[in-house]
Amino acid sequence: MHSCLAAVKASMLVVQRSQELISAALQAVHPHCTLQLTLSGLLDCYTHILTDENFLQAVQSTAGMAVVLLTRSVMGSGDRVAAVVAGLLQGSEQSGECAPVWLTQSCTGLYDSGRPAGVSLYLCHGALAMLNWRGATQGPQREQLLLLVPHTLLALDTSVKESSTAMVVARVLTLWSGAALESLQGGLSSPPGLLHDSLRGGSELQGHLLEHVYTHWEHPLDGVRHQTRALFKNLLLLHQHSSPLAFSDPYRDPYFTQLTHNLLGLEWHQRGKYGSLACLVELLGAGYLLALDPQLPSRLLGLMGDQTLAPYASDLLERLFVSHKAQLVEEGGTGGTEAGMERWHQTWVTPLLQVLCRARLDQTTYILDYFLPKLLRCSPSSLAHMVQALQVTPPCSAGPPGSRGALGALMTCLRAARAQGVVQSEEGLWGGLVPLFLLRQALVHKHDQVRMDALGLLCESHRRTEVLTSQEMELLHHFLPSSLNSQSPGVRQLTVSLLKKLLCRVKDSGQSLQRRLVQERDQGQKDRDQHILDTYKEFLCWLCESLFGVLLPGASFSTCLTALHLLCQLAHLFTFNTGSDDVFALGEVVTPAQAQNVLYCVASNFLEVKQLASALLRQLPPSAVGLQEPGRMQTLLQAALDLSTSTKPFDSVTAAHLFNLFLRQPALPQALLLCAQEQGLSFQPPALTQPQAFEALTLETNTLAVVQYLLLCLKAEVVKAESSLLLAAASYPLYGRAHCITAALQQLNTGCLTLTGQWRNVMSELITVSYRMSDVVSPVVQSSSPEGLIPMDTDSETSAGLQRILQEIQPRDTNDFFTSVRELDTEPSGQENGPAAPTDRPQHDSTGGSGEGYRVTAQMVLVCCWRSMKEVSMVLGQVCQSLPLQTSSKHSDQGLITEEQVEGVGLYFRQQLLQSRHRGAFELAYVGFVRLTDMLRRSGSRTLQQLPGRWLTEVLQEVKSSDPSSKLCATRRSAGIPFYIQALLSSEPKSSSCSLLKMTMRELTALAMPSPDRATDQTTVPQVHALNILRALYRDTRLGENIIPFVSEGMQAAVLGFTSPVWAVRNSSTLLFSTLITRIFGVKKGKDEHSKENRMTGREFFTRFPALYPFLLSQLEEAAASVDSDRGQVILHPSLFLLLLVLGRLFPSPMDGSSSPLGLAPFMPFIIRCGRSAVYRTREMAARALVPFVMVTQVPSTIQTLLEDLPLEAGPRTQQNHIHGILLQVLFLLRSYQTDTHRPQAAGSDISQALRPRLWLASRQNLCLVTRAVFVDVLGAVCGALAAPVGDSELKELREETLALLMASELVTPGGPSAVCDPPGTTQYLLSLARLALSASVESPLLWGMEEDGNTSRGPLLLGCLLQCPHYEVRELALGEVLKRLERERDEEKGEGERSSHWPQETIISNLTTLALHEAHPQSLAKVLQVLSVLSVNSDLLWRDGLRNLTQTEVLERVLTLAEGFAHSVELHCASLTLASRLVVHLVHSDPQGVAAVACLGRWGALVSQSCGVEQNAEVKMMAADVLVNATPTLLTSPNLPLGVSHTVSLWRGLFTLLQDEDQDVRDRAADFISNLPTHLLNPDVACVSVCPPVALDMGVGLLCQLFQLWGQVPMGIFTLTEWLLGDQEQETATAEATGLDEEDFLFEKGDLNLWAEPVQWARLLHRHLGVLFKAPGLTALNQNQAELLRLSAQAEALSLATQQALEGLPALPQFSCTIEHARLALQQERATLALAILGTLRQTGLSG
Repeated sequence: MHSCLAAVKASMLVVQRSQELISAALQAVHPHCTLQLTLSGLLDCYTHILTDENFLQAVQSTAGMAVVLLTRSVMGSGDRVAAVVAGLLQGSEQSGECAPVWLTQSCTGLYDSGRPAGVSLYLCHGALAMLNWRGATQGPQREQLLLLVPHTLLALDTSVKESSTAMVVARVLTLWSGAALESLQGGLSSPPGLLHDSLRGGSELQGHLLEHVYTHWEHPLDGVRHQTRALFKNLLLLHQHSSPLAFSDPYRDPYFTQLTHNLLGLEWHQRGKYGSLACLVELLGAGYLLALDPQLPSRLLGLMGDQTLAPYASDLLERLFVSHKAQLVEEGGTGGTEAGMERWHQTWVTPLLQVLCRARLDQTTYILDYFLPKLLRCSPSSLAHMVQALQVTPPCSAGPPGSRGALGALMTCLRAARAQGVVQSEEGLWGGLVPLFLLRQALVHKHDQVRMDALGLLCESHRRTEVLTSQEMELLHHFLPSSLNSQSPGVRQLTVSLLKKLLCRVKDSGQSLQRRLVQERDQGQKDRDQHILDTYKEFLCWLCESLFGVLLPGASFSTCLTALHLLCQLAHLFTFNTGSDDVFALGEVVTPAQAQNVLYCVASNFLEVKQLASALLRQLPPSAVGLQEPGRMQTLLQAALDLSTSTKPFDSVTAAHLFNLFLRQPALPQALLLCAQEQGLSFQPPALTQPQAFEALTLETNTLAVVQYLLLCLKAEVVKAESSLLLAAASYPLYGRAHCITAALQQLNTGCLTLTGQWRNVMSELITVSYRMSDVVSPVVQSSSPEGLIPMDTDSETSAGLQRILQEIQPRDTNDFFTSVRELDTEPSGQENGPAAPTDRPQHDSTGGSGEGYRVTAQMVLVCCWRSMKEVSMVLGQVCQSLPLQTSSKHSDQGLITEEQVEGVGLYFRQQLLQSRHRGAFELAYVGFVRLTDMLRRSGSRTLQQLPGRWLTEVLQEVKSSDPSSKLCATRRSAGIPFYIQALLSSEPKSSSCSLLKMTMRELTALAMPSPDRATDQTTVPQVHALNILRALYRDTRLGENIIPFVSEGMQAAVLGFTSPVWAVRNSSTLLFSTLITRIFGVKKGKDEHSKENRMTGREFFTRFPALYPFLLSQLEEAAASVDSDRGQVILHPSLFLLLLVLGRLFPSPMDGSSSPLGLAPFMPFIIRCGRSAVYRTREMAARALVPFVMVTQVPSTIQTLLEDLPLEAGPRTQQNHIHGILLQVLFLLRSYQTDTHRPQAAGSDISQALRPRLWLASRQNLCLVTRAVFVDVLGAVCGALAAPVGDSELKELREETLALLMASELVTPGGPSAVCDPPGTTQYLLSLARLALSASVESPLLWGMEEDGNTSRGPLLLGCLLQCPHYEVRELALGEVLKRLERERDEEKGEGERSSHWPQETIISNLTTLALHEAHPQSLAKVLQVLSVLSVNSDLLWRDGLRNLTQTEVLERVLTLAEGFAHSVELHCASLTLASRLVVHLVHSDPQGVAAVACLGRWGALVSQSCGVEQNAEVKMMAADVLVNATPTLLTSPNLPLGVSHTVSLWRGLFTLLQDEDQDVRDRAADFISNLPTHLLNPDVACVSVCPPVALDMGVGLLCQLFQLWGQVPMGIFTLTEWLLGDQEQETATAEATGLDEEDFLFEKGDLNLWAEPVQWARLLHRHLGVLFKAPGLTALNQNQAELLRLSAQAEALSLATQQALEGLPALPQFSCTIEHARLALQQERATLALAILGTLRQTGLSG
């Protein structure tokens, strides 16, 4: 193909260079000369290329240009050429009569009516590219050709299937618009009006072109969208040049005005809108749009929170503010520039700062990425305005919850400015513009983004050699300790990235200083430079020590990950060498203990930590790592070998990383030899050919030795597994060895191997052993129930054991092996031959005998088998992908694997993928098979390159002929068959014509369509396979846009598959349909199933998939015909559900033309008819599907039409299903209309006139409660607060009539609800009435004309009825609305000190308190307690039980009893404890001295402390954090100790527990206690600023120590903190035992683990603060507590002794073999050591005192 393209281009070049010669020669010589024959032959070739669809588009497009070029060369450049080309476009020979006969005959194929559609496309491209459109001699034929081209191209729109062709159409249309513009600009039209009239806005051609733009502006291909935007811009320019008014005064041009209004009226989720508006900005200026929509900047900033819209919105914003600034500067001239900039700041900067200060952080991410840098680039001087505006706001103002506040906004703006080079980190910036203490606050701020912005301000600089100041280093000292342990991957990544920039600055500026030192002659400057270098070295040493210091046993995953990342960056930028001349060599900093801690990180359960630790170890000084010591090396190697046979899957990964560390050690072969001798294995490692071998040769030799040794072990274990799979699963699962072999091979550079002979033998043996492994485990993974399968060992002879085992493997009928553990005795009791037999009874005590018991569960067997299959796939995939191939074209000594072996591996993968049932097995086989197919395509062997096509043909044939007896795995999702075909197709080169994909899709879509005959097994099984395979192919992103042309057929197969009587076909059709919905409309971007972001216009949908228009319409017509509830029969069409789902995602664009051939109007009558269905769900879906089909301007008229179909009175033939369907459609249309931001103003339509005569449907005359409920909902929607298409006067009357209906309903009349408790729909009806009543009494009473003052008005009466309704659903709904209003008022009145509103009235409060005491339903009770919690914030409530008033203490006791009794109900427990906390705070405020006498305060404190436990639900812990934060000023820090010292300290302990919780939201909320501290206890540096949890924890412990001094309880404080330091040993032991049990019995259940808390750091924090507390006055009272001192000392010594003994009892290198137990004991040892040091100091203090 590429050769053909080159030939066509070469022939074009020749013709182009000799046009004049060709023209002269053809006119002068004989007609049948050689030149003519040559040109005729060329034209024949071009014609063949254009009419043969197998050619690539690039070749055909070039041939189209060549045809036009040759025609022009033959006929000259006059008007005749245009006539001939027009004839070619139209396929009409009459138009080309002026051409020579031989030319016409050579183009016969191009005039053929049956030519491919693409011919005219490529000829259009040729005409536009090869003809000159700017010149003075243009005739009418040229103009007609220019106007013919777009008509020809637009005719292709609906016939184009492939996205690549759509791309060509879009590009050629843009090319045409450019040519037309050139013609207009050159003034070439004659007569003058012809071209102008056709290209002017409003013309028929312009209308068609705009429809093309609106159809393709959201095309999935970027290129199509870009060309569509360019076409739109050119269309605007064409109108401007063809219309005098538009050219002279575009602002008054009606076409531009209408177009702008239409575009602004579109919904903002349509991405094409942004580019079109940007084109208008370029043409008309930003002031034009801002005059039409002044809120445009704020609206666009609000859209920046959406990731999909942010790039488009930011691009439009940039065009707007750049254009606006230019306009303002131009208008202002020299004198008004300042005023103009002030207006510009008001328009663009002020909304930005409001969003930055008040919006949630996740909504501003893209503003920072896309908008703010562009704004600062446009106007660098605006930074001063931003800083000034933000400094007017107090920096400590936090803004709404979840926002960054003024401080965060300041950091954001400064960081963006510095990154853009607007500001430099000069002394004035930090000391003047930004005070240093503000930076310190921002670096430890609670919000991640604020910390990252502050860090970016420090680290990012335009000048890489900018010197790092001492202030910046000090700020990093302040930042780093509290920011290493971040749970957010994005924050960790950003921290590492920013610190890397800073380290690059250190390196580059350090090198610059070193060069300057050599050249500098001024001694003073040299001293200053040397001082900076010394400071750098100190900083780097501190950084290394800090990072190495956190890599301790028990360190959190996030801390290890961040520290290792930063250490790897240090190793990369600097070095860890020792004895180097480099001034920044950091090798001396690394101690052996630190290197060992890095080594032990390899045992982490997290793969990324293993990888980073392994990479870092290779950079550390070898003397510190210690692998060169023979004993150390031997011990670690033995540990790696033991881990490779562990039953814990992650241990094999650890073993692989350890082996990779050893591969570069020359002593490895000898160490392996020693291990082999200890194990009694016959192993001879390969010897190094050179004593001082190169690193590459050492690596190759060591890799070969490791692979040989592991292969030797694996062969022996496979032999044992063939005898007893149970024993293998329990003691030496095979997958660990195979994983280590794969990992070792990945380290090898296979391009330059020297030991090829040995490698060839090893690879052959490895492939053979892999097949044997697979044979052992495949019966389990291919079983019909692999999860419950345990193979039984037999007593047969060893030689025939394997075959009989395979024959006897059957799924068991009972599940006893899930509950009873089967144990294998390692000693064969009484059996001399054969393997050990399993005992049938479970042994509960496996420690009584001398033999060690093995616990074998079905889970262990299955994990052993599928992981072994996985590793076989990985090994074979790695071998085929990385090792050189031995082919006939290569020398025999270069290749390691043969073509036969590769083909054998392919057949193995085929068998696994087509027959395995376990998803884990065939998914991993797929990964290996993909590697193989990629290698086959890249191989130089033609035989191997043809294998994928052959395998594909074979499997498709097998699928076609499959039936229940087929060997293909016939599960409901076809198991691995789709994976197999997916791998074969995805390896097809992207640059090819995708012939395999096209052939496969044709075959599969034919199979997936239902058979005209009755479904049988012979047709069902292939159909199910075809549907499942299609689903996998549509989901495969690697096939990209190549799969789009087949979407229509797939959708038809999915819809028609629902008509099948076979469940398996319907199930597969469902899965395929779901995949196609995602493929067409995109991945769902939120929880809203009906989000507007996942929809498209009907024109765009049916233009891209034209075959679906008649199909969906006919299917919907057929389904609607079966929907008729009048007959009293329920008929549910199988595919109706799917049809409504698809149609519900389409909507008409306001930009669509009225006479669109693919309009949505024909669908509407059928959708409306579906509302008559007898099935409730169908009626609801029909209503939902109708909404997008009605344009917002047509909603009122459509609603009126629907309402007029409702009966005016009850009658015997009234169809309630019909009424219900119509009302649902009206309701959904109303709600959509009210939420539409661009709805037209209400024009007093006749909706109210249609509603009022039918109000009987909401009264008792209508016996159906379901339709009554929906009619009430319709009334609520029309009369509510949101705008409805009804005039004001009609609306007022309708509200009065609705209120009368409400007061007469069962909700208000005494005893009403009980009378209607039996009919269906009662609850639904009462809830509809309740929503209407709440709208009138709670949400918007003034709108309904209700007064809120006075207890006799209708508002309180309605609310009281709702609260006393017997149905709990009504009460719960009412309480929820009351709670919403109270919270809204609280947010609005925050900071006013007292409530300005007197709502709700006393009677309602009395109802609420009574309800709280007597409510029986838990959800309603929780709601009423939440309402009372909000009401009791500012005032005491009067509680009444019957006639008796209750005291606050009595109420508190009752609420606490509720909290204790409903601990199992999270919502109720949280609500009751929150209310109790409010009451406690009020009690303390009202009587600070007498509150200590309240007996139940201890109960409250115990409940709050219990709620802080790690085992509690996250909602409970969040509630506890709220309670403690609110109680901080009153209870926790009160000098009077209202709760007593023990309860107060217990609450502090709970707060510290929450600050170390795994849930980040809980930690962040608990950290807010800092902002509630009394001012006399605050550190001025962090005054009223939210800090991150680690800093809050440190400050909290320091504050508690300060409070102990304030309370005069220093001795108690020391003893309390020491007890915390020692920890709760009983609880930790129980947790450790539970964890051990989990690890032993349940492979994947690890219990509740806190992956964030770091107990070692907590212990060190306590130790540090205890040291400070020692220096406090009041320590002499310790002499009175000698008994307590002795008790703690004895406890610490006992803990130290027990820990030491337990550590000594662990096996060698426990960090690898029992990581969790070792980490727990190391923590205990650290705690005991610190506690003993503290207690020793205390005893000395007591003796000296």
